[in-house]
Amino acid sequence: MALGFFSRLKQGLSRSTQKLGGGLSSVFTKRKLDDEALEELEDLLITADLGPNVAERVIESFRSSRFGTEVTDEEIRDALANEIATILDPVAIPFKPNPEHKPHVVLVVGVNGTGKTTTIGKMARSFSEQGKKVMMVAGDTFRAAAVEQLQVWGERTHCPVIAGPPNCDAAGLAFEGLKRGKAEGADLLFIDTAGRLHNKSALMEELAKVIRVMRKFDETAPHTVLLVLDATTGQNAMEQVRVFRELVNVTGLVVTKLDGSARGGIVVALADSFGLPVHAVGVGEQAEDLRPFKAVDFARGLVGLPETAEKE
Repeated sequence: MALGFFSRLKQGLSRSTQKLGGGLSSVFTKRKLDDEALEELEDLLITADLGPNVAERVIESFRSSRFGTEVTDEEIRDALANEIATILDPVAIPFKPNPEHKPHVVLVVGVNGTGKTTTIGKMARSFSEQGKKVMMVAGDTFRAAAVEQLQVWGERTHCPVIAGPPNCDAAGLAFEGLKRGKAEGADLLFIDTAGRLHNKSALMEELAKVIRVMRKFDETAPHTVLLVLDATTGQNAMEQVRVFRELVNVTGLVVTKLDGSARGGIVVALADSFGLPVHAVGVGEQAEDLRPFKAVDFARGLVGLPETAEKE
């Protein structure tokens, strides 16, 4: 029997859980929540990539509600999961295309290697299975592998892929994709982009040109700008959000490769620092392992607790 998504999420978060949950077990074996215990907990939360701001908020909450009481490891896990879920809940917003835009244009940005192309392929498959007409643009024209990868996803999902010769103009491809999408009644148009951050000014120029050229055909495009982040980069993901928000108007996040990372806590730090919608998280290689982000499930998975009894 196939694993349910919570099981896959928990499995995918296992490295992060071992880091955070193992630390909780060593700190709290039925002891009083005193200053020393709180200090150890704060250090643990920071090293688990939740960041100093989140750590401070959690500690202050525990100090006001539980200070001086004897607590068990499980009680701390429950309380911590609740605190984390409270931080995550406002940003747990599934991506929904706007039917008023045909096609709804999704510009997908991020540093090379974060999983942009794979994310597009997985999202294309998901929406295609929901009966949406999806098209994709292979706009990372400097990387032949990215173009080929998207074409493979196009074959798998039976979704058209607009591609050109190596090093061709990404803005021209995006324009062609939008034009075709309109003509063919597509519901969604995903546009892959380059992510060469070492030359920030060139990247800014290219992304600005893509948007400028598309707006000659549809002044409202792009309707969504998704930033894809690799969880294994930890705190570096914070800097990537700052940089890409300077380059383009990022509207939402997708966090990938949680299954290969002990830094799942970074999702909490991102939510707390930026408040951008986290549309989906990736916890494995399979297409079904990219799923809408759910605050309570993620929080409980992160600290190693079982799924709540309440079902969808």
